[in-house]
Amino acid sequence: MESISVIIPTYRRSQDLIRCLGALKKQTRQATEIIIVIRDTDAETWNTVKSNDFSPLNLLTVAVSPPGVIEALNQGLDRATGDMIALTDDDAMPHPDWLARLEQHFLFDPEVGGVGGRDLVYHGTQLTQGTRKKVGQLQWFGRIIGNHHLGIGEAREVDLLKGVNMSFRRQAIAGLHFDQRLRGTGAQVHWELAFSLAVKRRGWKLIYDPAILVNHYPAQRFDEDQRRQYNDLSLRNAIHNETLALLDHLSPLRRLIFILWAIAIGKRSSLGFVQWLRFFPQERSLASQKWVASMRGRWQGWQTWQQTKKSY
Repeated sequence: MESISVIIPTYRRSQDLIRCLGALKKQTRQATEIIIVIRDTDAETWNTVKSNDFSPLNLLTVAVSPPGVIEALNQGLDRATGDMIALTDDDAMPHPDWLARLEQHFLFDPEVGGVGGRDLVYHGTQLTQGTRKKVGQLQWFGRIIGNHHLGIGEAREVDLLKGVNMSFRRQAIAGLHFDQRLRGTGAQVHWELAFSLAVKRRGWKLIYDPAILVNHYPAQRFDEDQRRQYNDLSLRNAIHNETLALLDHLSPLRRLIFILWAIAIGKRSSLGFVQWLRFFPQERSLASQKWVASMRGRWQGWQTWQQTKKSY
């Protein structure tokens, strides 16, 4: 890679952003440019960027008006000039060898289109414990396995990367943008899934390497998605987005299997009938609310796909 761009969308997390930029100052392989995309109404973050000295980083600030991470990422992508384009969150702290390790995979294998790594999730000072070998997988019937924050083992090919720690070869994403059909006013959950699968459809490899590390301090969100707190709209949006991304990607037979599985069984975060039966004795009406929201999200995702489906 001759040049590297880093894109950081940020909104109302000025102290987190300062920590993130401080970590980027310490990279053993410095970025050519760092693009910070800030909501035009976010006066605190604009003041933070203007009043702090972040040299020698080559910072480019971009204002964005529409809410949501997708518009911010697309604005950043349109301005990025690097041969490698890396993404991270404002509430992350990349390790000093982050960019160097990402770059090495692209240099080693010309068929690699995207590279990501592990995010060590901290809640306060407590690191989330656990390890998983199965990471970033899309199972044949449509179930998604994440676990990027718990991955161990050797670098390997995966189906999806995680937005807090991901990068792409410019050639692999030429002409691509983050999917504006996805719903939400902030996090717009599953945008990474949609983008990762789009790169896979072009025939490029995606690599997950657990040795590529960022510390991740999940910060407050300022939209309907409040992470662990149930919100009907947030759940419907997330399931809509997941459904749309998978319907775009799966073959006709796998689409049918996925829909049947999602309705009949589902999973903890998107209830089908069997999962509703499983959780109803403990959660009662809450389980029913989640089930209804899950089914509405699936139906809305199907409708969006029918209205906007693409040919590949």
